Amino acid sequence: MKSAVETLNPTRVRLTVEVPFEELKDSLDAAYKKINQQVTVKGFRKGKIPARVIDQRFGRGAVLEEAVNDALPKFYTEAVNEAELNVLGQPEVDITELKDNETLNFTAEVDIRPAIEIPDYSGIEVEVDAVEVSDEDVDKAVEELRERFASTSPVERAAEDGDVVTIDLEAKVEGEVLEDGVASGVSYTIGSGELLEGIDDAVKGLEAGGEATFTSELKGGSAAGKESEVTVKVTQVAKRELPELDDDFAQLASEFDTLDELKADSRKRLENMKQYDQATQAQERVLEKLLELVEVPVPEKLLADEIETRKHNLVNHQLGQMGLDLAKYLEIQGKSEEEFDAETKEQAEKGIKTQFVLDELVNKEKLNVNQEELTEHLMRRAQSSGMSPDQFAQAVVEGGQVPMLVGEVARGKALAVVVEAATVKDTNGEVVDLDDDEDETETPAAEAEQTEA
Repeated sequence: MKSAVETLNPTRVRLTVEVPFEELKDSLDAAYKKINQQVTVKGFRKGKIPARVIDQRFGRGAVLEEAVNDALPKFYTEAVNEAELNVLGQPEVDITELKDNETLNFTAEVDIRPAIEIPDYSGIEVEVDAVEVSDEDVDKAVEELRERFASTSPVERAAEDGDVVTIDLEAKVEGEVLEDGVASGVSYTIGSGELLEGIDDAVKGLEAGGEATFTSELKGGSAAGKESEVTVKVTQVAKRELPELDDDFAQLASEFDTLDELKADSRKRLENMKQYDQATQAQERVLEKLLELVEVPVPEKLLADEIETRKHNLVNHQLGQMGLDLAKYLEIQGKSEEEFDAETKEQAEKGIKTQFVLDELVNKEKLNVNQEELTEHLMRRAQSSGMSPDQFAQAVVEGGQVPMLVGEVARGKALAVVVEAATVKDTNGEVVDLDDDEDETETPAAEAEQTEA
């Protein structure tokens, strides 16, 4: 077999392959054997039909077609390996010449990873938010905890803001009660905004036994997005009562004995959260700077496939679970279809560029992934997916996704190398040391841009 490579553009090549006919022998034998098992010829046992009889009855062309279809993947792979190409996706194959007992010639056009030159990135400088926790932040966190320990007690008066009402609901569209539009015994806190728009005004002023009707756009269910006439009946009004902010509350809501200890712990937790956010912000901004330094051509077909994948996942998974279609989603977001398409393309392009650049960094820095790192990453992914580690690991292995996970960890390590080399300062002008966060922050910026390129 002989092969040659022609570069069509920085991300696409054409392979020209010439195969001597004798190298098709194994595939021809396999073709005759396969046809032997599929056909019946009077006077011959199944599987024992001579090749000449098959040629006479079914045509030599059918045998050649079967043999070529069997042989092409092998010769294509040999040509790719010989040229040391890093191919993306499936090739477009064209058989240019097939002469029985002489030769097989074909071409294969395929996208490849572009050659990327990683420049010196040690001069990257970024600014991030300072880690500052105010007394107001601590008070807000404690107040939110206090809200969780609120109790309720029924009252015989009209409902007011902040009260918890028990209600029955019935929704009609065009005068017909919806099958999934009836609910009883729903607990709702007035002013929380957790149910339908307009329900707060409808229930305020009602006592137990009172009812009102209002019009609202349904957020989910079979008639999501449609205007509905909703009847709400209040069956109970209850007043929320918050516990006193004292040492007794600290003992009730935490493992601490005093309110001061609870507040100190809340401050520490908020600082840790802000440090994590700061580390994530640093990674995102360093990545942005790195991408600005590198010229990365993107294969057109790969980009088109990635855009289609992102749209499919949004429409069929995320929006589908919320009972929305794309048109309604765009209306809620206040975007035109053109704006949505432009944003999706920009995000897809950035994702592909990120993967190409970080993969090149993995090779340049000779980064490896050990079993412990892979296991830790798997545990995190399992947690975010809502699966147990064993279930997630089994799904990964069965789906052949282990190399993908290894790639994610390696790219995370590559970005960490760049972040470590960069100068990161906060808005106060202080240099930020991210070393303390490395164990807890596996480059979320890199993970956010993963694509199956």
